[in-house]
Amino acid sequence: MYYSKTLRAQQENVDQGTLQITVRSEADNRPVENALVRISYTGDPNSIIEEVRTDSSGNTPILQLKTPPLEYSLNASEEAQPYAEYSMQIEAEDFHQKEIAGTEILPAVLARQPVLLNSRQTSVPDNRVVIPPHTLFYEYPPKIQESEIKPVNETGEIVLSKVVIPEYIVVHDGPVGDNSASNYYVRYRDYIKNVASSEIYATWPDDTIRANVLAIMSFTLNRVYTEWYRNKGKDYTITSSTAYDHKWIRGRNIFDSIDRIVDELFENYLSRPNVRQPILTQYCDGERVQCRDRGWMTQWGSKRLGDQGYSAIEILRYFYGNDMYINVAEEVSGIPSSWPGYDLDIGTSGSKVLQLQEQLNAISQAYPALPKVNPDGIYGSQTQASVRKFQNIFGLPETGIVDYPTWYKIQEIYVGVTRIAELQ
Repeated sequence: MYYSKTLRAQQENVDQGTLQITVRSEADNRPVENALVRISYTGDPNSIIEEVRTDSSGNTPILQLKTPPLEYSLNASEEAQPYAEYSMQIEAEDFHQKEIAGTEILPAVLARQPVLLNSRQTSVPDNRVVIPPHTLFYEYPPKIQESEIKPVNETGEIVLSKVVIPEYIVVHDGPVGDNSASNYYVRYRDYIKNVASSEIYATWPDDTIRANVLAIMSFTLNRVYTEWYRNKGKDYTITSSTAYDHKWIRGRNIFDSIDRIVDELFENYLSRPNVRQPILTQYCDGERVQCRDRGWMTQWGSKRLGDQGYSAIEILRYFYGNDMYINVAEEVSGIPSSWPGYDLDIGTSGSKVLQLQEQLNAISQAYPALPKVNPDGIYGSQTQASVRKFQNIFGLPETGIVDYPTWYKIQEIYVGVTRIAELQ
């Protein structure tokens, strides 16, 4: 049934979306230059429709690809698949070839497909990734109801004393009882972006996306804060099962609107008065599965409220009650320095600018397209040009200003490249 829907969706590809592929080395996360990427429709992998190569930052050009009509993703339907599916083959010198099937392309939004290649010096891994259907277009197990606030007693079950944004979480790629499922270390922000891209449509209003991202983050941070699975003898943070947690899909593409909003909100979670832990905010789609009577958010309901101009917090309070509010974590793990609290731009000077300049120079060791700067602590035109190029490489608005999302993206990439240096 699903594949007949997919075939019909390909025949109805009348709109356009965009796709950019980023290729990096699995071993050290370095960009892979000159990788050959061949793109075809999923289901017809031998009919190549695009063939491109990556630049020195591991990025392909942005490609225009056909999609179903935009309205398919804006209205709930079990018949009209709202996204097109594409497959790709990736080859690069000194690396094993990789295949990805099922990359989802929505109209009017950029899809980013990450690709990690394994060196030929390693044994041949499972080099085929198959991205399953989106949760709003396929039947996955409904979520098992849990209490939104976990009991805290004197036995020390709550390990953390404060809410911390983790650098990584460990995702068990299966339900709780499946001991054969693999565990994956995933950056927290990448996990949230993956789940949101798997569970809502990136064409929805920004405030609907914000509401859903906040619910996903709060639920996840409740699992982190309460050490929920580890206190049950498990060696992971969260599962990829919709019955227990969220749908996380290894190797899937991320959508630009979701990527941007997660970077904007990643320090936040949802609270109730006099409750220290993040709220376990559960939800359902509201069409196949009904959960409004449980006091949960419905995804399609949140979309309709977004259409009516509701803000993110208004959407959340509509479903979860008026005592729900947005809180900010006390600490972010794995970063050298927190956001200074103001934008860095032409004329700014001081230790934060000096740190930024030194970090950009370190990043340029792995990303040669990024120009080096003179680390003088003064934000001049040279620093602005380097920041603008950094934003270009990593898909941020090219303003040349270090705002909140740019600051934390620089911190993330800096940590990554300094770890590369430690491996050498």
